[in-house]
Amino acid sequence: MIASAPTRQPARTDLSALKFNQLTVVFVTLLAVILTLPALTLILGAAMLLGAVRPGVSPMRAAYRLLGRSLGLSPEVVDEDPRAHHFAQGVGGTFLLASAAFTLAGLPVVGALLGVVVIALAVLNLTEKICVGCIMYFQYRRLRYQLLRR
Repeated sequence: MIASAPTRQPARTDLSALKFNQLTVVFVTLLAVILTLPALTLILGAAMLLGAVRPGVSPMRAAYRLLGRSLGLSPEVVDEDPRAHHFAQGVGGTFLLASAAFTLAGLPVVGALLGVVVIALAVLNLTEKICVGCIMYFQYRRLRYQLLRR
């Protein structure tokens, strides 16, 4: 008897979870910028970075599972590799940590500008389905491939 090689399941992404994350980022960051609360951007940025590095223990994913249905979101799972979205989440989390750091260092205008950039990119993704962090991920992969091919 010959054992066949296991078939690889396509990676899956829940588009509703992405929408929940983006809405959370917009509203929490907006609140943090308006009220000058760097602790909020610090916590959100750390949660986003953790989710980017370890998606299985993502606080954002846990919040989505807890609150998603009550907010009217139902899972919309598609066959799509989530790595680009994880990268984008890591970039956003890094910007939010930098925002908190600048605000805590006495440069609230720089911190607010970084927060506004994150808000703008999340709104762009929500409204136009343009994920700038995902584009960055694919450009990085392309560049890496070209460099390794030499």
